Amino acid sequence: MKADPAVQRRLLELADIDAELARVDHRRRTLPELDEIAAAEQAVRTKRDAQVATDTALADLDREVKRQEKEIDAVRAREDRDRALLADGSVSAKQLTDLEHELETLKRRQSTLEDELLDIMERREAVELDSQHAGVELAKAEEALADAARRRDDALADLDTTQARRDAERGGLVGEFPEPLLGLYERVRRNKGIGAALLRARRCGACRIELDRSAISRISGTAADEVVTCEECGAIMVRTAESGL
Repeated sequence: MKADPAVQRRLLELADIDAELARVDHRRRTLPELDEIAAAEQAVRTKRDAQVATDTALADLDREVKRQEKEIDAVRAREDRDRALLADGSVSAKQLTDLEHELETLKRRQSTLEDELLDIMERREAVELDSQHAGVELAKAEEALADAARRRDDALADLDTTQARRDAERGGLVGEFPEPLLGLYERVRRNKGIGAALLRARRCGACRIELDRSAISRISGTAADEVVTCEECGAIMVRTAESGL
């Protein structure tokens, strides 16, 4: 295949653009913020689970408090009724004894219920503190996630700008190459990653392998407009005064 040496040298500009586009793609896939976000999302899930657990425990204790208070109110109502009967004076001696016994029982029951309520309230206070702490930790985790997402978005925006610019440059450049040369370049680039590179100091700029004497001799005897490729990696080797031929 033949191509004007000046056109071949332009392949180096195309290769530089493609190299940067490849770096942009690699950078987009390996942004450190992506790992940060994954870790932050896991932290948010963990903190949210903790928040839900404490909120559920708090709700359970609130229901227990209401149940306990309702039972205490029932005991007090029963006590008030019995005292009203005693004050009425219309009960028999046996009923009087039974009422007095029941009042003692109600008194002990109320004391027990109030002690239990106090214990529940103390537990509720501790759980409420845990819930508040869980809320603070969740807010911190969510802020860390939002911060990582903002930094990722900023980095992606920069990469998108670079890609758009380089895509535009590439679009304007590829039309300068004859189809056979461009086709060869694209095939090699798809298979090997680098389509063309400078032959510098007898070394292929794509695979960095130094050519042996026979290869150098062969290339030296090749016309300047002949397209030569690396026997090792297949990349188009662009010859200039730096090639050492």
